[in-house]
Amino acid sequence: MKELAYTPGRKWFGLFGGVLLVGLLMVLSVSVGIIRIPFHTVVESFTHFNGSNQHLIIQTTRVPRTLIAVMVGGSLAVAGAMMQALTRNPLASPATLGVNAGASLLIVAGVSFFSLTAMSSLMALGFVGAAISSFAVYFLGSAGRGGLTPVKLTLAGSAIWALFSSLTQGLLVMNEKGLNELLFWLTGSVEGRKLELAVPVFPFMVGGFVLAFLLSRAVNILLMGDEVAVGLGVKTGLIKWLGSVVIILLAGGAVAVAGPIVFVGLVVPHIVRWFVGTDHRWVFPYCLVYGAAMLLIADISGRFIMNQQEIPVGVMTAIIGTPFFIYLALRNGGERT
Repeated sequence: MKELAYTPGRKWFGLFGGVLLVGLLMVLSVSVGIIRIPFHTVVESFTHFNGSNQHLIIQTTRVPRTLIAVMVGGSLAVAGAMMQALTRNPLASPATLGVNAGASLLIVAGVSFFSLTAMSSLMALGFVGAAISSFAVYFLGSAGRGGLTPVKLTLAGSAIWALFSSLTQGLLVMNEKGLNELLFWLTGSVEGRKLELAVPVFPFMVGGFVLAFLLSRAVNILLMGDEVAVGLGVKTGLIKWLGSVVIILLAGGAVAVAGPIVFVGLVVPHIVRWFVGTDHRWVFPYCLVYGAAMLLIADISGRFIMNQQEIPVGVMTAIIGTPFFIYLALRNGGERT
């Protein structure tokens, strides 16, 4: 894709416009659902909370759901942008390179074998699983002649995803008692997530955001090639390692909270780069904002497609993202932007 010739002023306008959009979507997310609640009641739940059923639905269900969607959407988009930059692979994302599958496998194993339910335990397993799959994909993609290439990385990610997904399905078959709950979690959803259980993950996500922004200038130089980056004084090994930490914090945390939601980390960075180019000082903030917007749109849409039944947000993002993925694949694995 060729980015639009946006001036810095227009980029700031687009960023603030995205923040405004997210704010409006958050209000809409809190206001609408299967149970109809008048807007004035929504406002009263914040100004004059009285403990009624409608106020409780807003405060204990819709508000946590909205905040989690914002954090998870932003995390997946920034993680996807970082993966695409470090690997120089336009098809890289936490889903396509098996990071989500690794986090899912360890979380399902922890629930199946040890009956773990504490968010702190699931969070730790999500981070470890994301790290294992990331290192496995990187190792396999670097093996053989020619070193690390986008094609080899994609093939390695597909292999790891297939392996870990198969093992996850096997564990689900063995764990009939918790099958329904785990299957619902594996579709990717922000419904029914308690805010007090998700809050311990948020600091790690915020740390991932901050580290990504601090690395943005070095990532720009890294895109010129390792030799050029070394010549300019960039410690490429350190930057790639820190970038991997960003991916693990953001992708692992997102999976621990909401399950393996797909395509947000693939679609949003491509759309963002069409507007702001390859300068990651802009790409990362835009991904944070518009990743949150995409997940909110998907979550809100999933509440109205079926009568009196909500579609998990992971299904909605797959519906939105699959055509885009096919488009990239038909362009020989995507066009570098």
